[in-house]
Amino acid sequence: MTTLELQNVTKRYGKETVLHGLDLAVADGETVAIFGPSGAGKTVLLRLIAGMAEPEEGEILMDGEDLIDVAPEDRSVGMAFQNFALFPHMSAFDNIAAPLDARRAKREAIADGVHAIARLLKIDHVLGHAPRALSNGQKQRTALARALVGAPKILLLDDPLRNVDAKLRFEMRLELPRLLEGFGSTVLYVTQDYREAMALGDRIAVLMDGRFIQVGTPEEIYLTPATVAVAELFGDPVINLFDARVEPSGGGSVAVVGSARLALSPGYANLYGTTVTLGIRPENVAPAGAGTAGAIAARVAALLPLNDRLVRLLVTDEGAEFYTSRDFGGETAGEGARVNVTAASQDVILFDKASRRRIAPEGEAAVIPAAPVGREHRAGRVSA
Repeated sequence: MTTLELQNVTKRYGKETVLHGLDLAVADGETVAIFGPSGAGKTVLLRLIAGMAEPEEGEILMDGEDLIDVAPEDRSVGMAFQNFALFPHMSAFDNIAAPLDARRAKREAIADGVHAIARLLKIDHVLGHAPRALSNGQKQRTALARALVGAPKILLLDDPLRNVDAKLRFEMRLELPRLLEGFGSTVLYVTQDYREAMALGDRIAVLMDGRFIQVGTPEEIYLTPATVAVAELFGDPVINLFDARVEPSGGGSVAVVGSARLALSPGYANLYGTTVTLGIRPENVAPAGAGTAGAIAARVAALLPLNDRLVRLLVTDEGAEFYTSRDFGGETAGEGARVNVTAASQDVILFDKASRRRIAPEGEAAVIPAAPVGREHRAGRVSA
């Protein structure tokens, strides 16, 4: 059963259209990460669902009921904000209790609900503290407790980890899925961090310039990005892009990059003679032995430590720069060294040069599933 559905949702402020006819169906118990750059319209979308603003066009449906004329307090929606938005004059207890107070719940029920959620989030020892006495991590958990205490059908999280330190952010990426699964809420999680989107979302909806560019599982979006822009948003270092020409070779197809000839997966015969943009993720740029057919010859321009990896900036003989994060093993590949690299055919992504949209090989199955999936179908995560 679909809990939340957006149909042609459009929002304008004056003459500026912020959201352009958004469509999205979110299944009961599913977590969808709304991912995109600053200014894409992510927070505006959450405000529309929460009832803090109204769309100019379209419908927002919960279990088939249009929410447009339903008051915010009657929507069974909980929301946690990026800046915590705690009431400074109220204790942590009273902040968490606010949604239950608004419903005129009995004091005993309020106390039981607050203490239960506080114990779950490990903040029961600071319930008497004012927000100014809380650490950022405790503030974040207090805001989350306030959003969860009323057991909402829909939980809206507006980049809730952005203002906490890196250690807590990492810990909460691990804790949040287990916590949310226990509540069974349908979740929209806004973030600008692709790692959070991939770690927390059953699906990711990529929002850019007020439009959903692609909706799919983390694996689908990382491995088969709909556009160059989507591909560039995921991964560190960023995806490598080359100008290439598609040509036939021995019954198959190759992409000619400078003097290199990279094998392509079947299904690109219709592109023979076409110039395209070719993408390869840095982790898929593998070392190749000298004389390997079709390999890219390059020079190591710089060594860049990145966490537990060593990234190499390579420059081709034609002057194109690109990255590899693969281990070169015992091979000497220090700065200034000459290397040969290649990529497996299934790791090569082609984009149309004009539209910058991905070119799917002929016969490929649809990338975006016809129906959303719930959290019980959460797939393993891509390591990026």
